[in-house]
Amino acid sequence: MKRISIGSWAYAIGPYANNPVPWEEVISKLAALGFDGVELGGFGIHPNPDNLPTKEDRAKCKKQLADAGLAFSGLAANLWGEQLVNAEDPTKYIEEFRKNLEFCVDMGIGGIRVDTVQPPTILDEMDEDVARKRVVSTWKRCTGEAADKGVYVTWEFEPGFAFNKPSDILRIVEEVGDDNFGVMYDACHAHMVAGIGARQPGKKETLPGGALELAQKLRGKINHLHLIDSDGTLHGDETSTHAPFGDGIIDFDTLVPELNRSGIKHDWWTIDLCFWPDAWVVTEHCKKAIDALNVKYGG
Repeated sequence: MKRISIGSWAYAIGPYANNPVPWEEVISKLAALGFDGVELGGFGIHPNPDNLPTKEDRAKCKKQLADAGLAFSGLAANLWGEQLVNAEDPTKYIEEFRKNLEFCVDMGIGGIRVDTVQPPTILDEMDEDVARKRVVSTWKRCTGEAADKGVYVTWEFEPGFAFNKPSDILRIVEEVGDDNFGVMYDACHAHMVAGIGARQPGKKETLPGGALELAQKLRGKINHLHLIDSDGTLHGDETSTHAPFGDGIIDFDTLVPELNRSGIKHDWWTIDLCFWPDAWVVTEHCKKAIDALNVKYGG
């Protein structure tokens, strides 16, 4: 059976930005609902490198989570204040990555999430090949440093960030070319990218088989999973709507068996309710839905 976690950012940003759910309340409820872990959004009031600056602070937080019977499934690093695609010098991005990498090591977190930081419209302002080479070069450096620390790097592609076409995704992961680097397959992003072609610059590029075909093409290159539904819309015309299970159109009975063939080296399935207006309320429903999938396909 897979271990089940959920992203803490759902309770800290978007609709919860002005009234985030306290960390202690988050882990208490997740434990009560039978979760195995939490995927940490390392920003805001939740644990992060800045509000837990010392190893002692981090050790206490790590013990607090373990005492609740939970573990960390990954870190969504706060890199959004940096530039990547249009940065001639990636030093600031790499320094911020290193800060979050050290935090992962201290907290016992095995994987760190990255994205291309800037919207797809950035490619209207610069040469696409130059932009891609910068991303690849920077991520190669970050991935190598992470490997030395025993932490893997996972790229979450999505409509709201540059390089959001299926061919972009395949090309970049191949050009980084490191076993310690892979793709985070988020089901709703995969549908919006491969099935809808949302926010793609220039000519839209979709796949006849949509999210399933993208998973097949990425087999062996996926190293982290987010499972959540999609209703085929964007949230705020920016990113994919992360609809609770059953509120969308994804056929998980077809998709999940393929994802089981992806070669992921850990056993986490993570729910992502990012920007959902009542994420705190629907968490229990989502846990029951993913538990049912786990019974069918998690063994």
